[in-house]
Amino acid sequence: MNTTPRRTLLPAGLRTPGRWAVLPAAVLAGAVLGGGYGALKTPQYAATSYVIVVPAEKSDPAAALGFAQAYGRVATDIAVTGDAQVWAGVTADTLRRNVQAATSPDAPMISITAKAEKPAKAVSMADGVARALILNSSHVAGSTGVKVVQFSRATKPVAPVSPSAPLSALVGGCAGGLLGGLALLVRPRRAAARGEARHSRQAAAPSGAVPSAAVPAPAAAAHQPEAV
Repeated sequence: MNTTPRRTLLPAGLRTPGRWAVLPAAVLAGAVLGGGYGALKTPQYAATSYVIVVPAEKSDPAAALGFAQAYGRVATDIAVTGDAQVWAGVTADTLRRNVQAATSPDAPMISITAKAEKPAKAVSMADGVARALILNSSHVAGSTGVKVVQFSRATKPVAPVSPSAPLSALVGGCAGGLLGGLALLVRPRRAAARGEARHSRQAAAPSGAVPSAAVPAPAAAAHQPEAV
């Protein structure tokens, strides 16, 4: 009858109850850090202004879509070189970092979204960039055959777009639990590998067997001549 105990599927490190305390501790630490970050970080508000590119008289209507894509790519550059920073009351670097322009693949429309710590500041930044695009297009309308017009002005946001403290705590807790679980899975695997290697070395040598010492061969007797 084979009395050898069956080996469990879990590594030796995971069978230790104390190691499982790492997981809730990691979740708690992540939730505290995430919630603290969400509570201390200044909320961000977003406002969006829309402009549309229209062809001039006797111009190809299909050209408006191509120029809309071009204006969308250089919207922040035009705003910086123009008077958008003066109208918005911010620096050029602030416009580059907090203003994004997006275009539609099937309509010559450009959306200009600005983020700021105050709702009124976000509105002034979005409308300032849109105004800069309109002014720039009017200067080069003779060569491009299109112009940019205001489609919809930005409205004052009523709620921040940055994550709240509870949401940040939830995300931080999930991230902490993931890192804690990975730590539990990686570290015991290494320890189990070392333990299995030690066990295989011990199984290779039978218990109780004493290695036989090498017995030296008898030395050959030196031949001596007999005395007469």
